[in-house]
Amino acid sequence: MKLIKKISILMLLLTVFSCSEKENNHALLVIDMQNDFCDIDGASLPVKGGTSVISYINKLINSGKYGKVVFSQDWHPINHISFASNNGKNVYETITLEDGTQQTMWPNHCVPNTFGAEFHKDMDTSKTDYVVKKGTNPKVDSYSAFWDNNAESKTDLDDYLKKNDIKEVTIVGLALDYCVRFTCEDAVKLGYKVNLHLKGTKAVNIKPTDAETTIKALKKIGVNIIEYKKIGVNIIE
Repeated sequence: MKLIKKISILMLLLTVFSCSEKENNHALLVIDMQNDFCDIDGASLPVKGGTSVISYINKLINSGKYGKVVFSQDWHPINHISFASNNGKNVYETITLEDGTQQTMWPNHCVPNTFGAEFHKDMDTSKTDYVVKKGTNPKVDSYSAFWDNNAESKTDLDDYLKKNDIKEVTIVGLALDYCVRFTCEDAVKLGYKVNLHLKGTKAVNIKPTDAETTIKALKKIGVNIIEYKKIGVNIIE
């Protein structure tokens, strides 16, 4: 009986401790974990190692720590300005748009209601509180989950977070040097405390140094970079 009582008390304490760990003012933002960005068959813009971050992100989702879990979802119409196929250009080429914006050319990706736009089947979306779609305007790209690239049109993410009294965000997903970076930068501008888990992201690395450059830039503006080291080697290497 004494052993049973001790076990019961221990389970109660664990439950209380688990509940007390939840930070209601802290949201987990999972950026664009969609098939087209994962290194799987049929992906149009696979990020090397993209699927390798899924298990880590799932652990964060299931940690019970976050008051809200939000997924962003690239959602580009087929006539999107960023698609190389719509401009007669090569993928990864940079062009100047009519409004003077520098635009990287991408393969067609994350077109609504296609396999590529769906979240990867291994992502745990069961605890998702909100999904914000971005890049829906065919005339402007939108890396950030908060704003389009011209900072003219907001998504509803900031309003959702503020409505739920979120003060701090932890960001993971794809890709580090584009959508994750821009989301981090805008989150800082909007006044959130921002954390980035390096084990929960991978870079496109059009240039081999893009990941390193991104991390340095984010540190400079105050993003808390949570590094993961194994045998002394950083996860981004």
